[in-house]
Amino acid sequence: MRYFDVLILGGGPAGLTAGLYAGRALLKTAVIERGVWGGQMATTEDIENYPGFPNGGVTGPGLSELMRQQTAEFGTELIIDEIEEVKAVDEGFAAKGYDDTYVGRALIIATGASPRQLGAKGEDDFRGRGVSYCATCDGPFYKDKEIVIVGGGDSAVDEALYMTRFAKAITIIHRRDELRAEKIMQERAFKEPKIKFLWSHVVEEIKGNGEVRAVQVRNLKTGQASDFPTQGVFVYVGMNPNTGLVQELVKLNAGGYVCTERDGSTSRAGVFAAGDVDNVRLRQVTNSVGMGAVAATSAIRYLEELDFARAEAVQRSK
Repeated sequence: MRYFDVLILGGGPAGLTAGLYAGRALLKTAVIERGVWGGQMATTEDIENYPGFPNGGVTGPGLSELMRQQTAEFGTELIIDEIEEVKAVDEGFAAKGYDDTYVGRALIIATGASPRQLGAKGEDDFRGRGVSYCATCDGPFYKDKEIVIVGGGDSAVDEALYMTRFAKAITIIHRRDELRAEKIMQERAFKEPKIKFLWSHVVEEIKGNGEVRAVQVRNLKTGQASDFPTQGVFVYVGMNPNTGLVQELVKLNAGGYVCTERDGSTSRAGVFAAGDVDNVRLRQVTNSVGMGAVAATSAIRYLEELDFARAEAVQRSK
């Protein structure tokens, strides 16, 4: 069992920033990540809207590594482990992992969110064999192929533009008759000859024989169903918060996101949250970084007040 002042779950931009701030405050701090440092940021090819990187921005993996290095420079311990249980204990909060159990006097939840499944028939059957949720991860496998991208937000359009370097043809299938992505992203997509659009349609089934061959789509205006030939399906229809570990620890909203105050505090004293695990409208790296800084600052203040109260109690007992 290992003990820390601040225990941070999640190594995305929110978690790494929180770790940087807590470590810089000379608190014994650990950030625990189960997968890749940077989280969703690490799977983003290009980030153009993060301040300080003009002339084309910075790659997601590149920014992730810079954040990881800077957090480590302040003495924060970066741990790869899969956490399977989180609970309140006398010393604070314990996170039981496969390799060890970690206890923090304060806890910051920065576990982020995961891509939401489409819910179409055949989706699970073809996962990894034609169905993907990460163009940056799987894009090279679709060189010179015809693919569809399901969704109409920033992620869908951004990944469609990224896939133009590999795929022969790309069709964005969207349930609405207009995109929700940023205007600058829309303009780029509309100008790209490889990208076409199928408006007001939903994907009901993914079909194939060993590999994806088509998607069954339904026109939401006419109700008519038809098969649309494709060799790959990339799904970008939103995110689900990774809050299963803390659902008994803090209050969640109807969508499963952690309920927080403006300072990142939750319904339980000593527990804070930051990043995409919080119910925020703007799910961007810049926002997650700010939320991580706020949550860490609040955790630092919480521990200071806790130590002061304990010191006063000791003085009164003498």
